[in-house]
Amino acid sequence: MEQVGLAAAASEVSLWSLFMQAGLVVKLVMIGLLGASVWTWAIVIDKYVNFAKAKRQFDQFEQVFWSGQSLEELYRTLAERQNNGLAAIFVAAMREWKKSFERGARSPIGLQMRIDRAMDVTMSREAEAYEARLGSLATIGSAGPFIGLFGTVVGIMTSFQAIAGSKSTNLAVVAPGIAEALLATAIGLVAAIPAVIAYNKFTADAGKLSARMEGFADEFSAILSRQIDEKLQPRQAAQ
Repeated sequence: MEQVGLAAAASEVSLWSLFMQAGLVVKLVMIGLLGASVWTWAIVIDKYVNFAKAKRQFDQFEQVFWSGQSLEELYRTLAERQNNGLAAIFVAAMREWKKSFERGARSPIGLQMRIDRAMDVTMSREAEAYEARLGSLATIGSAGPFIGLFGTVVGIMTSFQAIAGSKSTNLAVVAPGIAEALLATAIGLVAAIPAVIAYNKFTADAGKLSARMEGFADEFSAILSRQIDEKLQPRQAAQ
């Protein structure tokens, strides 16, 4: 009989039974936190795949760019494609370069400023894409434990009300309500901990990609600056 009683008690405190026995507010808190946890892992998988793809694209582009291929040939190859990262910066700079010379650019300084501005705008757009949805991870990581704690407080208040109603402090009366309350905190931590870790990792990864884009933009700007001088100096001398 004692073993049967222990088995029944164990079944009553399973995670599912604790969820089903919880009050409406605690249930809503748990469901919300579980949804946040699912959303966190969806972002983690998406960001992991996208950052790995971006790193491969960066490496491939740099290999082609520094292989000695003509800038004009590389531009013609990439101009009709949907480009990201370094390729997008290169295409934006080359497009501004070609437009300016087609319109008879005369000022090296003005041309250089337009090219740099085109690269800056493209870098900002690319960096924004890399950092997209990282704010959701930060929000879940910071708010998750407090939302779980809110569910815990509500659950404990419900338990105290049950104690007052039954006029008994027996552990059998107190334990289920407290367990339900603590489950909300546990789910909050389950949602928050991966979110915080993922946010820190992907923020660092996005920073590294942004640094690579800035480095490439500076190097490419120097290359174009030399070519601007070579093209415009004979034109200015002829005038």
